[in-house]
Amino acid sequence: MVASSGGPVLPFHKTFAASAIAACTAEIFTLPLDTAKVKLQLQPKTAAPKYKGLLGTCLTVAREEGASALWKGLAPGLQRQVVYGGLRIGLYEPIRNAMVGKDHTGDVSLGIKIAAGLTTGAIGISVASPTDLVKVRMQAAGRLPDGHPRKYTSSITAYRTIISTEGVAALWTGLGPNIARNAIINAAELASYDQIKESLLKSGMFQDNIYCHVVSGLGAGLFAVICGSPVDVVKSRMMGAAPGVYSGVLDAFVKTFKADGPLAFYNGFSSNFARLGSWNTIMFLCLEQVKRAMA
Repeated sequence: MVASSGGPVLPFHKTFAASAIAACTAEIFTLPLDTAKVKLQLQPKTAAPKYKGLLGTCLTVAREEGASALWKGLAPGLQRQVVYGGLRIGLYEPIRNAMVGKDHTGDVSLGIKIAAGLTTGAIGISVASPTDLVKVRMQAAGRLPDGHPRKYTSSITAYRTIISTEGVAALWTGLGPNIARNAIINAAELASYDQIKESLLKSGMFQDNIYCHVVSGLGAGLFAVICGSPVDVVKSRMMGAAPGVYSGVLDAFVKTFKADGPLAFYNGFSSNFARLGSWNTIMFLCLEQVKRAMA
C-alpha cells in the first residue's frame, strides 16, 4: 500500500471539492499580493521605477486606482482555482499512486512525486488557461493595438471582448509558458509539501497538526518561487502584452533578457514569495482541515 502524508484518502470528487475550496480561500486572502507581483513583473526597467517593493506597490495601486483595485481579477481568479486548483491538487495523489502501481509498499520516491506534480499541473492549466489570461488582463494596465486603454468591467466582459477582438484561440495566449510555469510550480509545491511533511513526521519533531502544515506550506512556497519565477515572469509578460508583441515563448525570453537583463526573470521575487508562501500555507492548512471534515 502506498504511504501517504497528505491526510485521509478520499474519492476524487471529494478531493476535487476540498482542493477547490482550499485554493479559493487562499486566493481571496492573497490576491492583493498577486496583483502587486504582476505589476512588478510587467514593469519595464527604468531609472525611476513606478512600483517599488511589495508594500510600496500595494500602496501605489490603492492610492491611484482605489483599494478595490488590489482585488482586480478576483472573479476569474476564483474560476481558475475551482478548475485548476481542483484538478491539479485533486489528481495528484491518484496519479502519484498510479505511477508507482497498486502493489507498491512504503514511501513514494521524490522523483515520482515530481513527475505526478508536473503531470497534474499541465493537465489542470491546459483546461484553466483562459481564466488565467483574463485574471492577468484584469490585473495589468495595458493598451489595445488601437491605443485605447484596455478596460474590462467584469470577467464575462473580458471573455467576450477577447473573443470578439482577438478570437477564441486568444484565450489560450501564452499557453506554452503557462503550462511550463504551472507544471513546474505545481511539482515544486505538491512534491515538496509531500516530502517536507513526510520528513517532519518521520523526525518525530512534529505531529500531523497545523504547525506541521504551516512549516510544510512555507517550504513548498519557497521551492515554487525559486523554480517557477523565470517562466512566471515570461507568462505574465506574454499575457499582459498587446497581440503581436511576442511571437512565442523563446521570443519572450530573449526580448526580456535583452531589454532588462537576467535579473528581470526574478522581478518581484520577494512579492512572489510573499504571495506563494502565504498562498501555500493557507491552502494546505485549509485543505488538510476540509479533507478531515469530509472524511
